[in-house]
Amino acid sequence: MDIRHLEYFLEVARNQSFTKAAEKLYITQPTISKTIRNMEDEWGVTLFYRQGKRIELTDAGQIMYQQAQQMVESFQRVSAELEDLMNLKRGHLRIGLPPMVGSSFFPEVIGQFHREYPKITIQLIEDGAKKVEADVESGQTDIGVAVLPVNEDVFHYYSFVKEKLNLLLHPSHRLAGREHVHLSELADEAFVLFREDFTLHDRIIRECVSAGFEPRVVYESSQWDLISGMVAANLGIALLPETICKEIDSSRVTILPLDNPSIPWQLGMIWRKDRYLSFAVREWISFTRSLLGEHE
Repeated sequence: MDIRHLEYFLEVARNQSFTKAAEKLYITQPTISKTIRNMEDEWGVTLFYRQGKRIELTDAGQIMYQQAQQMVESFQRVSAELEDLMNLKRGHLRIGLPPMVGSSFFPEVIGQFHREYPKITIQLIEDGAKKVEADVESGQTDIGVAVLPVNEDVFHYYSFVKEKLNLLLHPSHRLAGREHVHLSELADEAFVLFREDFTLHDRIIRECVSAGFEPRVVYESSQWDLISGMVAANLGIALLPETICKEIDSSRVTILPLDNPSIPWQLGMIWRKDRYLSFAVREWISFTRSLLGEHE
């Protein structure tokens, strides 16, 4: 029995006639009669009995009628919702965003996407890039922003930001008058870093070790504005991406290029290779790729 058989049954019950039901459904009466007979054989019940020239539902038919109405209505709702999804009229996105990335890049992007697709809802989950990557891999989020590189065996991605980290100093710092600073010159400094669940935490420590020293970390935070505030309070130095540095009050903090080596910062939109992507997720990828651009 399929949904078409239930629709035939309901039409016979509403019209109390096989002939009228067949006319409304644009099928032959033998076809509809055979369908009802097959349903009765399958369930082992009688669904209709004749009352003069009309047919009436039996007690079993009454039960079938109530349930069939609900099932057909549910099927029609599912069909309509799937059609909406196909036309990108509705859907739900779970997006993982590191805090400093979300505030800098995505309010306007999300606003434009919402204006284009007002019935697609968006749930933002703010976590460090490590956690975002783990959540996309586990399926807790559909898509996320991570610091590249990521495991290309697991993720598809495109890069939309490629820049370097800058050095933040208190204006009274001994290096504040320089045009640029070598990483090795920071060996004796107190560092203010992102927490361990942020990719930049490990990246900065790894680069410092490569430059010949283990950084002395005095504070850790999940908020870039708090990190810059600690530098402004002369509690240590920090390394932050160029985009973030543009939002920092340069009267309170000195911002200098870092070189020898410079530390790259590349962001990408990531999603699982082996997981089904909803229509809404696919459109988000296409929409943001076009809006944000793509970097090699």
